[in-house]
This record gives sequence, C-alpha cells and structure tokens, in this order.
Amino acid sequence: MFWEERTSKHVDDMTVLVTAPPLENNAKKGINHCYAFSVLNSQFSILIIPSNKEKMAETKPNTTLIPPSSRNLPDFKKSVKLKYVKLGYHYLITHGMYLFLSPLVVVIAAQLSTFSLEDLHDIWENLQYNLISVILCSTLIVFLSTLYVMTRPRPVYLVNFSCYKPEEARKCTKKIFMDQSRRSGFFTEETLAFQQKILERAGLGESTYFPEAVLNDPPNPSMSEARKEAEAVMFGAIDELFAKTPVKPKDIGILIVNCSLFCPTPSLSAMIINHYKLRGNIKSLNLGGMGCSAGLISIDLAKDLLQVHPNSYALVVSTENITLNWYSGNDRSKLVSNCLFRMGGAAILLSNKRSDSRRSKYQLVDTVRTNKASDDKCFGCVVQEEDSSGKIGVTLSKDLMAVAGDALKTNITTLGPLVLPMSEQLLFFATLVGKKLFKMKIKPYIPDFKLAFEHFCIHAGGRAVLDELEKNLQLSTWHMEPSRMTLYRFGNTSSSSLWYELAYTEAKGRIRKGDRTWQIAFGSGFKCNSAVWKALKTINPAKEKNPWMDEIHQFPVEVPRISLI
Repeated sequence: MFWEERTSKHVDDMTVLVTAPPLENNAKKGINHCYAFSVLNSQFSILIIPSNKEKMAETKPNTTLIPPSSRNLPDFKKSVKLKYVKLGYHYLITHGMYLFLSPLVVVIAAQLSTFSLEDLHDIWENLQYNLISVILCSTLIVFLSTLYVMTRPRPVYLVNFSCYKPEEARKCTKKIFMDQSRRSGFFTEETLAFQQKILERAGLGESTYFPEAVLNDPPNPSMSEARKEAEAVMFGAIDELFAKTPVKPKDIGILIVNCSLFCPTPSLSAMIINHYKLRGNIKSLNLGGMGCSAGLISIDLAKDLLQVHPNSYALVVSTENITLNWYSGNDRSKLVSNCLFRMGGAAILLSNKRSDSRRSKYQLVDTVRTNKASDDKCFGCVVQEEDSSGKIGVTLSKDLMAVAGDALKTNITTLGPLVLPMSEQLLFFATLVGKKLFKMKIKPYIPDFKLAFEHFCIHAGGRAVLDELEKNLQLSTWHMEPSRMTLYRFGNTSSSSLWYELAYTEAKGRIRKGDRTWQIAFGSGFKCNSAVWKALKTINPAKEKNPWMDEIHQFPVEVPRISLI
C-alpha cells in the first residue's frame, strides 16, 4: 500500500499521517518516513519521522522535530509585551480630549440651567465694565471652537454592503470537487487522497462555489476566464449595493479594490470605473498581494481618505480570484488552498456625510493594524512561488499558526485599551504591573472581550483556527456561529468572508441599535487587522436582501468533525 492512515495521540483531528515508501537514498537502509500534514486554517506543516523504531532510537538528541504545539494557535494571552499595551493607551490618549471635554460641557450646561433671568442680567452688567476681558474671552472661545471643528475626526458611516452569491451552476459539492480533480489528470493518487482527507475535515459544506473555468472538463484557466470571474463577482456585488441605496455611481469619490492574487492590467479598479462610468476625478486604488486581511486594510485606507475629502462616498470592493490560482501541481504544501478557498466577494459603501447617519447601518469606531513583515519568519510563512515543475501555487509554512498567534496577541493588546470597559482595563493593568514590575507569581488576567463586543466576525480561514480562537477568547458557540456557518456555506472567500459573517448576523435578526461588532482577519506578510463597528439602528431581517435570506431558516447546522466523501 502506497499510503496508509495512522492514529497518534500527538496528532489532532486536523492532521493526516501518511507513510511514504523509502526515500531513494535510504532505501538500502530500510528507513521509511512518516509525513504529518496539519491542516490549520489553510496551513500546512510537515513532520518527518523515521518509521523504523530502531533507527528512531539512534536519532541524535539535538535532532530538530516539529513539536505538536507548533500546530496549535499559541495561547497569546499568557504573555503580553508592554510596548503594545503602551501603544493602545497612546491611541486612547490621542482621542482622550473629547472624553475630558464632554463631562466639562455637561457640568457647565447644568450650572447655566440654574441661572435666572436676573442672574443673567447681572452678568451682562458686569461684562459691560470689562470689555477687554470679554473680547479676549470671546476670541479664545471662537479660536478653540474653530480648532475643534477643523481637527475633530470626521465620522465614517457604513451606509450598506452586499455580498455576491454565485449562480447555481457554479455550485461545487465535495464529490464534484474530487471527481473534477481526478478527471483533470493533474494529480497523482497520493495527492488526490491527501486533498480528500483535507476536505473531509475542513468544515466546508456541499454548497460552496467554484468559477466556470475550474469546473469545466477539462479545466481551462486563462486570463480571459479570470477576468470573467472577476467581473461576475465585482459587478454582481456592486449592482446589488447600488440597488439597496439611493447613491448613484457618479456620487462615488473614492474607490478601493483589494484582490490578493489577481492583478491584471488595466487594474480591477479600472474595470469598475469603466463599467459604471465613474467620474474622472475619482480617487482610485487597487491593492494586491495583501492576503485575507486586505479587506480591513481597505476599510482603514478608506477611513483615512474620508478624513481629508469632505462630503464623500467611498466604495470598497473585496474579492479573490480562483481561476488563475487553482494549483494544478502535486506539492502538498500548495494543495491546501485548493481545498479551502472558494468564489466570493463583497462591496461596501462608506460615507463621511453627517446627513447619512440616519440611513446608515453602522459607524466605524476603531481600526487597528498589525504588520509583522519585518520578521523573516513572519514574512515567509505564506509565499506564492513555483514548484519543482514550474507550476505556481501558494506555499503555507509550518510556522503559520505560531506567527498568527503572535500577530493576534499584538493586535488585541493594542485594541484592548480602546474598547474594553474601565473595570477590565484596571484588572488587566494591575495584574500586568504585578507580574512585570513586582515579579509577583499571579496568573495573568484574561480580559473578557464579550464585555466590549456583542458580535464577533472572525475570518473563516479554516476550522482549526476558529476552534483555537473560540478557546482563547472564551467565546460561546453563539458568538462563533456566523464564522462557522460562513465557512460551511461559502468556504474561505478570503477578505470578503467577514462580510458574509456580518450578513449572517443581520439575517438572524441579532443586530440591535448600539451593538458593537468586532471584525478580525489575518493575511500574508504577516498581518492581523481589526475593525470595530457600532450599529446605528436595529436591523430588521425582513427588509434585508443578502445571500443568506432565502435559506437562513436552515442554519445553524451541525458540522461533523469528519464528513466522509
């Protein structure tokens, strides 16, 4: 038998053990090798273990093997770097002027409300004899008021958003996926079996979508087919968005498109401008190569542009292209993306017009971006490259989980002071000072982020990462439901998955006025980005149109740990 599955107490549910034939150099020595492939959020780790017990005993003590812990997301709350806590409080203090001025204004207003007409007349009489003081005070008040109006950040409203739902002909069950992969002739029996193992454990359902070029027999990926997919996804999402709002294409002043692996010429943003005949002075940007977190990078960029362009609308389009990025080789480290990534996209309309606050769904509260690209290990954990046969694919490093955990720890440490209630901040800060400064042997305090947010939209990259985040953030099944159901119904749609999750939350009727939603995503580089939204109104699902509405009554569903094909 060329390969066989084995069980091990050191390997979790998402790991496949495969025994391969002896390597050519070791054939005479009778040494077989066992490869452990860990499928964790599009991750791929390889553990090479001599299967001959006698040879294993001869292994030197300093031989480096990948520990089981490297396949799990680190407990990022066990250690906290003070510089990131300081960064979070720096952001808080930067905007702290408004926190201190608000109570002062309330106190002054309350005091003035107690004055009678006679008191006000006496004040006026006194001011007439102090004209210079009155002029100076008036000038100061006008100056401070002008300074406040000019420097206060403009609000960023999310007017509406839409998610693309492909047509029924693009639906791909797991059986269709395996049959198509087998008929293509690209893969060996061993790599076909490997892909099947991933599919059975990845948490995807039977109704995800693939582009036409991949489902054709034989597959015909090409630049024209990739453009066809991009147009279908982007224009489909944007058409639905314009249908939901009174905003016209000519009203758009800022356009940001993010697609990590497909960057044609003319750009995707130029394709949108041409199709909708957007105005000539539009601020247009096209982001590529930034991974699954690029959607929140686009939101943060749009926020900054809306601060300097008053009375503007920003259109953000987040998508990924499967056609030219379906790997047709046999390098297992590049095959995981075939099994997890699916067709999808989202369009988001933002505004800085205060008049839009009444018709908008959400207001952007905070964004926090973390970039670890200066570290070589982080930089190289997700790389698009050629295999030994010259076929291009995305290689996922064994260090991906550890890198993701470190980036997440940095991100939430910075975000915490901005969003956590004061009681949680005091407890967290007190235990941190006790451990770091006084060397006290106390358990680190784990902030309860459920006190800061009502809803969580965690990038649906894979089942294992969702499991680890649920455990580390102490979230309930209810909190994780939007992410898990999005992964099950639509697969990993890259940067747009966060919007399918928010659409699920709306379709379930969970959004109430004042609710806070935390979106968090990971991406190549390595990056971890967060966005916090506050609901401006209660969302009535009966009035909503999104990809979940015609089937929301079927969810949630129980997703088995292993779903045999």
